[in-house]
Amino acid sequence: MRVAALLLLLAVALSPFCALADDIAAAQGIIRAQEQAFVRDDATAAYSYAAPAIKEIFPAPDIFMSMVQNGYAPVYRHKSFEFGDSKTEGNWIAQRVHIVDANGEAWEALYTLEQQADGSYKITGCSLLKAGQAV
Repeated sequence: MRVAALLLLLAVALSPFCALADDIAAAQGIIRAQEQAFVRDDATAAYSYAAPAIKEIFPAPDIFMSMVQNGYAPVYRHKSFEFGDSKTEGNWIAQRVHIVDANGEAWEALYTLEQQADGSYKITGCSLLKAGQAV
């Protein structure tokens, strides 16, 4: 009986961490899906992962894709794209991504995502910095 009570207590105590891990996995899935859409040059799919505020700035998939191609070349075309540390706060997730661009140069991307009313996550931004460069 004590073991069952201890297991129940442990399950209740750890449930927020499980939910947190699920949220991080969901956010990484969104980022990965957008990254794969860029690889396929699928502007509509890539745009679908953007938050409403991003869609206000870039009101059509082709405009959004042009911005990514011109301003985020390492995100658009790369040799590697690996997840790093993540942080959650409320409905927000910040996710680091280590990128090696098409020319072999290392970059750090910091994606931010916000949970939407329907429970899904959408990308609210991406900051890109050459690895080793001062902030």
